[in-house]
Amino acid sequence: MSALKSALLRQIRAQGPISIAEYMTQCLLHPAHGVYASRDPLGAEGDFTTAPEISQMFGEMLGLLLAQVWHDQGAPAPFTLAELGPGRGTLMADALRATARVPGFHAGARLHLVEASGPLRAAQAARLGDFSPTWHDTAETLPDGPLFLIANEFFDALPIRQFLRRGAGWAERMVGARGDDLVAGLSPPAPLAALAHRLDDTAEGQMVETCAPARPIMAAIAARIAAHGGFALIVDYGDWRSRGDTLQALRAHAPIDPFATPGEADLTAHVDFEALAEAAAPLRATKLTPQGVLLERLGITARAEALAHNLGGDALNDHIAAHRRLTHPDEMGHLFQTLGLYPPVAPPPPGFDA
Repeated sequence: MSALKSALLRQIRAQGPISIAEYMTQCLLHPAHGVYASRDPLGAEGDFTTAPEISQMFGEMLGLLLAQVWHDQGAPAPFTLAELGPGRGTLMADALRATARVPGFHAGARLHLVEASGPLRAAQAARLGDFSPTWHDTAETLPDGPLFLIANEFFDALPIRQFLRRGAGWAERMVGARGDDLVAGLSPPAPLAALAHRLDDTAEGQMVETCAPARPIMAAIAARIAAHGGFALIVDYGDWRSRGDTLQALRAHAPIDPFATPGEADLTAHVDFEALAEAAAPLRATKLTPQGVLLERLGITARAEALAHNLGGDALNDHIAAHRRLTHPDEMGHLFQTLGLYPPVAPPPPGFDA
């Protein structure tokens, strides 16, 4: 039995069941045993692979998108170039390489990274050290000024709470103990003002997930963009409005019971994009756009064809597979959604339906 599982069992036996949010926080961020605190969970040797690790084209397209929005807003300088949850720094490295010839972009950029993981900060430093990044524990400490930001697979790792509709009230899903196992159970149902608006679009027994930490993060980003200009690009899996149980665990790239091996598997949940857009007011939100659609509109196929000229054999086959994986509706192309947030006075970002 893992050390974190033993600690959670002791806590629950002494104090009672804990929320899914507290469970996720311990599993991911426990200072000694959390997934992000103790190791690098990315890549073939880790638990999951993100789009930037699949192909350089992902970061290149998003970097050029940021640069175009920056240009369309008058090329402010200096400006904050930021990423939430940058992983190994791959996306940002590809974005910076793609924008190296955009006049004034690198000269004006001040790189800021929001990262809680020590091992991942080390990987980012190795890859992005030439750009003198500044690290933050939270988005709330990003500097004031024009802000151009990417968050790829960041919000899905924030802790959620889960509520089941019971009549006019809600029963919260909790984590309890049964012998030496962690198991899910339900609290007694009760009215919940924060979910009163969901009584109109849910039926008995349906689940709604909420993510309290997302709101202050989004509000901090929106305050800077509203005051000084900029753009936030959110890429994640989810939908416009939360419905259903989406908590999942991946260990060594395979799905497992989320309660089986705490601290040894990555935990995520689908993102409620409507809640992010509401928290970002007064910024304007684009329509939710599938990742594959956005990448195609930004020119990924032309970039893929250009890169293919220098490839052959297995390298070419891998390149074609990577393009398909990022864009095809049956793969990441539709599973992942994108949302752009920008000032009401600014032109809409390219690639989106405003």
